[in-house]
Amino acid sequence: MNNIDKFKMDCTKEIQVMGEISTLTEGAIDFVKTVNPYKYSYHFEWLGRPIIQYPQDIIATQELIYSIQPDLIIETGIAHGGSLIFSASMLELNAACGGPQDAEVLGLDIDIRQHNREAIEIHPMFKRISMIQGSSIAPEIIEQVKAKAADKKKILVSLDSNHTHDHVLAELEAYAPLVSVGSYCIVFDSIIEDFPDDMFPDRPWGKGNNPKTAVWEYLKTHPEFEIDKSIQHKLLITVAPDGYLKRVQL
Repeated sequence: MNNIDKFKMDCTKEIQVMGEISTLTEGAIDFVKTVNPYKYSYHFEWLGRPIIQYPQDIIATQELIYSIQPDLIIETGIAHGGSLIFSASMLELNAACGGPQDAEVLGLDIDIRQHNREAIEIHPMFKRISMIQGSSIAPEIIEQVKAKAADKKKILVSLDSNHTHDHVLAELEAYAPLVSVGSYCIVFDSIIEDFPDDMFPDRPWGKGNNPKTAVWEYLKTHPEFEIDKSIQHKLLITVAPDGYLKRVQL
């Protein structure tokens, strides 16, 4: 075994052990609970745009994008556009390293605010970005996305819009089938299930009604996907526990 392979094997073993230590996993959830009232995830930017993600999940997504080399990334939820800019910049780096030259990102949002749209459209990475305004679960929007994906070979999906059980489950039914084997459907904010009942009094989601419950429901009838626990064990601090879904078969 060469030194590179040994290093990777050691990392795999260490990650597995970390995932089995309850004080680590519980402590990570406590951290997220503690910083959530201060909008911790709102305080980071990617190439000048607010990304509204945890740094750990950003790094994990970067690793997936590089390993998968997708030619299309589909994202539900645009907000300030930082995630679109991030994905586009990763695809730009992939292309510079010999990956797909025409890879692109498609963002969906029910309300793309004008000031955010303008900031995204003038960004240098916009050349790899397209956007659709409308509900991600509306039939006409789903058809537009399917048309965009029709000639793509490797597709990665990121779900980060409305966090209710029914909405996320509908998104999974619509977009997870587009994910290529070996790629991922990332379901963000599944950590809501691990929060107290009264954590989101002004939101329609909460314990028992959130992305994680939607993931669990979806997986009951979709054995082609499985939760990649190694990612959350590696990150520890993540908003997507049980949310990194790997497609393992057609």
